[in-house]
Amino acid sequence: MKILCVAEKPSISKAVAKILSGESTRTRKTRAKYIMNYDFKFNFPQYGLCDVTMTSVVGHITNIDFPPEYSWGKCPPGRLLEAPTLEVVSQQDVFKNIANEARTANILMIWTDCDREGEFIGWEILQAARSTNTNLTSENVLRSQFSHLERNHILHAAKNPISLDLNAVKAVSCRMELDLRVGASFTRLLTDLFRKSSVANTSMDKDKKSNVISYGTCQFPTLGFIVDRYLRVKSFISEKFWYISVDIKMENDGEVQLVPFTWTRGHFFDRLFVTLIYQDCIANPFGKITKVIRKPTSNWRPLPLTTVELQKDCARIFKMSAKDALDAAEKLYNKGFISYPRTETDQFPQAMDLKELIGKQSQDTRWGSYCSELLHEDKYRTPRGGKNDDKAHPPIHPVNYVNLSALDNDKLKKVYEYVVRRFLACCSDDAKGELNTVTLQWGKEEFTATGLAVIAKNYLNIYPYKKWESSKQLPNFIEGESRSITGGKMKEGKTSPPNHMTEPELIGLMDANGIGTDATIAEHIFKITNRGYVVKTKQRGTEYILPSELGMGLIQGFDRIEFENISLSKPFLRKRLENSLQEIVDGRTTKEQVLREVIQLYRQAFVQSAQKGNILLQAYKDIIDSNNNP
Repeated sequence: MKILCVAEKPSISKAVAKILSGESTRTRKTRAKYIMNYDFKFNFPQYGLCDVTMTSVVGHITNIDFPPEYSWGKCPPGRLLEAPTLEVVSQQDVFKNIANEARTANILMIWTDCDREGEFIGWEILQAARSTNTNLTSENVLRSQFSHLERNHILHAAKNPISLDLNAVKAVSCRMELDLRVGASFTRLLTDLFRKSSVANTSMDKDKKSNVISYGTCQFPTLGFIVDRYLRVKSFISEKFWYISVDIKMENDGEVQLVPFTWTRGHFFDRLFVTLIYQDCIANPFGKITKVIRKPTSNWRPLPLTTVELQKDCARIFKMSAKDALDAAEKLYNKGFISYPRTETDQFPQAMDLKELIGKQSQDTRWGSYCSELLHEDKYRTPRGGKNDDKAHPPIHPVNYVNLSALDNDKLKKVYEYVVRRFLACCSDDAKGELNTVTLQWGKEEFTATGLAVIAKNYLNIYPYKKWESSKQLPNFIEGESRSITGGKMKEGKTSPPNHMTEPELIGLMDANGIGTDATIAEHIFKITNRGYVVKTKQRGTEYILPSELGMGLIQGFDRIEFENISLSKPFLRKRLENSLQEIVDGRTTKEQVLREVIQLYRQAFVQSAQKGNILLQAYKDIIDSNNNP
């Protein structure tokens, strides 16, 4: 019996073939660049000893498009919302290689990434195989489940295949069709509108004919978050407030220490109100210590690592874009060093041998001794469990050890070290400390002072990306004692504007509002940057994302149109679509039903946008005028 195995990437194909064959393969070149065919034998429990060919694709091998008669300029843009579509083979050599190898295959086994997109690529592979072998069907195609390239894990995946998830295939097909129809129709509408505008022609790039005003159902809500924050900063009006502060002079270890106390009420915007309270306080030269509380406190070790947290932390710690972080993680995964980096799961399976993974890291000069402490000094702790489990992949974790010096570039080194240290921190104890809180009553008002003593750093010894340090220790206050008020003052402050959007904040907002998936968030941020809708700028060492004139004009223009029941700049419509796609996966609705409902909503928005194009142009003109005449 012959089994054809197809992976999503050449590196995965090579690694899996090496494991299944016991490093004994016959390698054949193909016409497709980078792709090899590996022949070997493997004993499958249900089929016995089989002839196996392992090959791969390089992502999608087909895409959908409109027929030639619907090309740009040959039909009104709105027609694309309901025009026929056709499937186009985008990688002919890859398609032909699968078709040729499938001619004599009895079984097809899919080894693509275990997510929705991987499921759809598996379906594309099946269609290529069926072009020469109709005996291969969705009913008898096998699908391996794996999340990393550790030997025993791959052997288990080969011996315990499942079926292709056809509902996931339909969900991706639905999303691709909607992205094509909505994206193409609005892109052509906006581009034609701006190309014909004298305002746009004079303010945009000189090569205006090449300017495409691209629309995406995820990109515009993402841009909307950035514009909303920018407008909040720009329209912010600072307000004065007043508060009371108290200092008490105490002797501590032979030194005189000035201990500041904070008003429990915070502050007020009514100066007269605070003045009256302050006058009541200063009538009392002494304050009374009403409470002295010392209690243990903990700084929790991090949860197991998800894709979103990886991107947020790499942006915050290393100033690395979400796309660069995910690209680096993908490369580490393809080399077999870490697990699959696209996951929403923040809890490790109980059956997973985490101590074995720790042991693999014990040879490193940077964290090897810490690994030994975890394993041999009773310092290992079962990781905390979060609330999310995507049922497909475990949290991101190191699979095999690699010396940092062996990695190709600085980004790979930083991401790998971060993944390892995060994993080791998860398997450590929380940091322990003691929190000392003193409450002072002055007049009728209460004030507090706090001091933190870190007793055991624990996970913080291996995780330098988080700070939790002892503060200056409080003197020995005694409950019930009276203390002379050294400095009791009424002070003035003012409110500060919010900061502009940072990439970690944007990732968090997109994740919370269902804009894209954990795996596509980075791509959407990259697209709006690449299209010139936003710019990145550094202020005092922090990188912020600001809207460009074009990005601001597009969002404000769509907001001025005031669509019925929907918004093209807010996350609600895309979040609704993501929920509908999940319902397709769960079998609670159909692809056809979702297409009908969503296209109807966008059709209404398209008609209004086409009728009120002058509003879009005027919004853009207003932005340019306001910037030219501040």
